[in-house]
Amino acid sequence: MPDFVLDTDLPPSHLKLMVQLAPGHPTGLNLSNPVIAASGTFGYGDEYSEITDIQRLGAIVCKGTTLNPRQGNPQPRLVETASGLLNSIGLENIGVDRLVREKAPVWAEWKVPVIVNIAGESLKEYKDLAAKLRGVKGIAALELNISCPNIKAGGIEFGRRPDLTARVTAAVKARNELPLIVKLSPNVSDIVPIARAAAREGADALCLVNTLKGMAIDIPGKKKLPAFGSGGLSGPAIKPVALYMVYAVAEAVDKPIVGCGGIESVQDVLEFMAAGARAVEIGTASFTNPSTMINIIKDLTDYLSRSGINDINQLVGTAHRW
Repeated sequence: MPDFVLDTDLPPSHLKLMVQLAPGHPTGLNLSNPVIAASGTFGYGDEYSEITDIQRLGAIVCKGTTLNPRQGNPQPRLVETASGLLNSIGLENIGVDRLVREKAPVWAEWKVPVIVNIAGESLKEYKDLAAKLRGVKGIAALELNISCPNIKAGGIEFGRRPDLTARVTAAVKARNELPLIVKLSPNVSDIVPIARAAAREGADALCLVNTLKGMAIDIPGKKKLPAFGSGGLSGPAIKPVALYMVYAVAEAVDKPIVGCGGIESVQDVLEFMAAGARAVEIGTASFTNPSTMINIIKDLTDYLSRSGINDINQLVGTAHRW
């Protein structure tokens, strides 16, 4: 690993930003760069296409998809907090059948790979979702959401126990051949056994982490916020937690990791990669600036060029050797 020195300028054509999230998988999941739009913050991708160049992203994870359409939770569903955002959208989405019928054919024409985030309230729902998405053109991979804190049943319950994580991971893998990323919750006492369970049952990669459960209180209005009574905290406020969990899992599990939580600059990306992440998901930052991800991709190229590093994968896990 070369030292991080600023003594060499490499032309962009010599720089490698490509990362692999499913090495060894028959179809693989190769991204042109490590910057991914996080689920629930980028819609189905087409909503942002008029204000930013989505085809330059490493990948897009669509909003959480359930077996049946969901209207989501009551308003207000978004609450700003110090250095963060509380959300309790409640997995509002069009349902898997409309996704297959209306969205997948559009994605099939794109250069950027689209990953479908799936969420269920029972093991059967996860099985049915995986089966319905089997062989659908336009879908590059699945992201198994067992960590959403904003619904009353299912979801996060599977991500709190290693045995349930193992069961749902194995069930999805048995019904769909696509690369599988398992998205884990920070709302646990120890994330490492859960990560190991997902890896043992065939997860091709792990995403760390989903939102932290939190709430706000409106004193004048005498009510809890969001209206659901609690929500998932995202944004810079959770970055130290997410960074630590990426580091801990990278030491324990030999699987590609996608870092997620409070990332809004190239410095944040470099920290997550040093902790062990091979790619990152960016969400809340896109609300304040839809060009955040494109800017970070450019900044990563500039950093590699200035530092004399020709392959971004050389940055992965460096903090474990310091």
